Amino acid sequence: MITEDENEIVLVSIYGEDKPGVTSQITEILANYNAEILDIGQADIHQSLSLGILVRFRKSQTNVGGGVLKDILFKGYELGVKVRFVPISIEQYNEWVGKQGKDRHIITILGKGITAKQISKITEVVAEQGLNIDSIKRLTGRMSLNSEDTTLRACIELSVRGTFKDRNEIQAKFMHLSATLGVDISFQKDDIYRRNRRLICFDMDSTLIKTEVIDELADRAGVGAEVRAITESAMRGEIDFQESFKRRVALLKGLDENVMQDIAEKLPIMDGADRLMTILKKCGYKIAILSGGFTYFGEYLKKRFGIDYVYANELEIVDGKLTGNYVGDIVDGHRKAELLRMIAQFEHIDLKQVIAVGDGANDLPMINMAGLGIAFHAKPKVKSIARQSISTIGLDGILYFLGFRDVHIDK
Repeated sequence: MITEDENEIVLVSIYGEDKPGVTSQITEILANYNAEILDIGQADIHQSLSLGILVRFRKSQTNVGGGVLKDILFKGYELGVKVRFVPISIEQYNEWVGKQGKDRHIITILGKGITAKQISKITEVVAEQGLNIDSIKRLTGRMSLNSEDTTLRACIELSVRGTFKDRNEIQAKFMHLSATLGVDISFQKDDIYRRNRRLICFDMDSTLIKTEVIDELADRAGVGAEVRAITESAMRGEIDFQESFKRRVALLKGLDENVMQDIAEKLPIMDGADRLMTILKKCGYKIAILSGGFTYFGEYLKKRFGIDYVYANELEIVDGKLTGNYVGDIVDGHRKAELLRMIAQFEHIDLKQVIAVGDGANDLPMINMAGLGIAFHAKPKVKSIARQSISTIGLDGILYFLGFRDVHIDK
């Protein structure tokens, strides 16, 4: 049993200009007095150091009030940093340790820039829910001051601890702030699954690519306006996907097969897709396309990105012409969820380790099934139902939701 008489706990806070050797020289002094490190943390912002060391001294082994504190003060003066000592009681320490076992969550704030107002409003929700912020990390590189830089992105990650009062309430408030402040906010439990995602499933049209292929085909067939009207209605969830699919495919009757190759070669790839795919493949992720679009274009993307699975719809072609019919079952929202589960089972991957990304109402079943479901540049109805969303930057924003940092991504 540790008692106050036997031990003295001190929080040593050091701050000033960051330079090599500060941590080494301070801990060397502590080592000379047989100090035990109970906790340590360091941050460096614009060459300004903030170092905290929580140490325990055995009173029987050293004169805490004299030698060690004096030596640290002298060393701080020599190094040009300021030093502050705060005594911590055994009761205070035990209370702090007791809080460490509570649930932890990660809040990721993502956008083209991060403002004080955004952080203020988000952390206000954190405080209202009785959560405590343990740490704040910047995941993106240093911000460029060039306003014309089209690759601007900023991301910080908050680690929060405690039991929130109402998950639905905190999620709803984050969604509201996301819409009103122009920032993406992810709220995830910090557990083993978040750190070990293994499968990612993408919608294709308006997710991996910047267009709806069926609209491109319709333009070539001279029925663009009719097909787009049906597409938009389906994406908003106003009409059944299967019915909308049949009506749109029927309008393509007579289109020449060669048109598909021309469209495939000119597909506009979504911003951030190349960067995202490169990192996912390096890290061994399994990647799938689960699309209500067409296999012809999915196979093209498979070759480009090294995608492992492609499930989409097959257009019927006779004598080099589209017949207005399709082959096999329609890949709708329900089928996407089934396929996600099937791939996860085949790869022996827990659903909590699966990521699903899409923009339309027919993506919601797989988004809600996955451990991390992301509505990407989605319609308002989809964003309101999905737990996470990205609307401010490209697909590579997903990397920050997974905890990647630019310093690792861009090597």
